[in-house]
Amino acid sequence: MMKALHFDGNNLKLSEVPIPKPREGEALVKVKYSGICNTDLEILKGYMDFKGIIGHEFVGIVVQSPQPEWQDKMVVGEINISCGKCEYCSQGLTRHCPDRSVLGIQGKQGVMAEYVTLPLRNLHVIPDAVKPQHALFTEPLAAACEIFEQIQMRSDYRVLLIGEGKLGQLIARVTKLYTSNLVVLGKHRQKLDLLRKLGINTVQSDDFKNGSGNFHVVIEATGSWHGWELALQAVRPRGFIILKSTYAGEHKFNLVPLVIHEITILGSRCGPFPLALQLLAKKKVLVHDLITASLPFSDWDLAFDKASRHDSLKIIMKH
Repeated sequence: MMKALHFDGNNLKLSEVPIPKPREGEALVKVKYSGICNTDLEILKGYMDFKGIIGHEFVGIVVQSPQPEWQDKMVVGEINISCGKCEYCSQGLTRHCPDRSVLGIQGKQGVMAEYVTLPLRNLHVIPDAVKPQHALFTEPLAAACEIFEQIQMRSDYRVLLIGEGKLGQLIARVTKLYTSNLVVLGKHRQKLDLLRKLGINTVQSDDFKNGSGNFHVVIEATGSWHGWELALQAVRPRGFIILKSTYAGEHKFNLVPLVIHEITILGSRCGPFPLALQLLAKKKVLVHDLITASLPFSDWDLAFDKASRHDSLKIIMKH
């Protein structure tokens, strides 16, 4: 048996559950660290109607593997578990496999537990140059990198990033590698100050004049429906809105402005782990200042309380 954080659709609690048994091609990983993501907080509000062990950001050690060279490797893991056989998988679009499960989000028990199983093809060895707690940022950093797999960022594009939270911080640091024409819009001065220290232009929400529609690219990363409304006001005609947020519940909006102004909407989700690990290893993206607290797994309730506060960034649980 092992301890795990189980969500029953109403309450999150620490439970005793069986240690998972690896299927064919899977490894058993002992979780060393897990991180709390905004998606985890949305799941507790009903997102994806998920019930089970939550969590998808982790660092762990392989303790059982069908291939001996993986034994005792410290790893991170991609969250989409694909069938490997369908048309999408054959084209390398495994993240869009219609039969996929998603770690701690859809049809797959998550990582806020002592052990987790994942296919070997989902695992990536952490480079020696990357500290384990910093490697915990691999999944969200890869998601930030995905934007630039989807869009060609021209040097003359004016870019607005809405949101200075956990994911927004990483998107800003990656975007800075591609363009200097970036402005980050946020509510919290302390979080914006982290970006100003990196030479990134910022503006507080109260000071933002959003009616001009002046930005070629608007990236929405607030996790709040209000972020979408701001994005629609800020984007220029024939511009791009990139949605990184997931919202619990249903929302109504008017499609007419998208047609009139010929706006391109891009949903953007998971991204390339190898690139994210490379950026961490080469110190091109620094993350040490994004860790608000590191707490024992036994203090999970305090960890979630801290993660839900507006002044927090990454909360790490040490297993």
